[in-house]
Amino acid sequence: MARPLRLELAGGLYHVTSRGNGRQAIYLDDEDRKDWLGIVEAVCSRFNWACHAYCLMSNHYHLVIETVEGNLSQGMRQLNGVYTQNFNRRHGRVGHLYQGRYQAILVEKDSYLLELYRYVVLNPVRAKMVKDAADWAWSSYRAMMG
Repeated sequence: MARPLRLELAGGLYHVTSRGNGRQAIYLDDEDRKDWLGIVEAVCSRFNWACHAYCLMSNHYHLVIETVEGNLSQGMRQLNGVYTQNFNRRHGRVGHLYQGRYQAILVEKDSYLLELYRYVVLNPVRAKMVKDAADWAWSSYRAMMG
């Protein structure tokens, strides 16, 4: 059975997540995290996306992305594909890094947006990786808080 097509809207706002294959780590060190952030920046520029929030965890990530042109799948193919190639090359690995397709939830209500931002940047606190969100260097929390 074919998988359903994703709903892609110009001006759409999405909560996007992608998890490591078998829930394994997708970042082994800070260089991996810096590489991923650089790729996100390039994808946002190339595909005219606005990144509203992000958080890198050990085995998954969260993004809140606005797609001005309705091209989420193209950008996600670039993001996950290029990062996987870089990761595999750097660590001498082959094969899949991510578990299946990324998940993208269309955010339809403005009232949900603030709660979504909180959810994304507070992930490391809920996972007991840090006590305060400001202590986690790999999210947009510090930039959001000025």
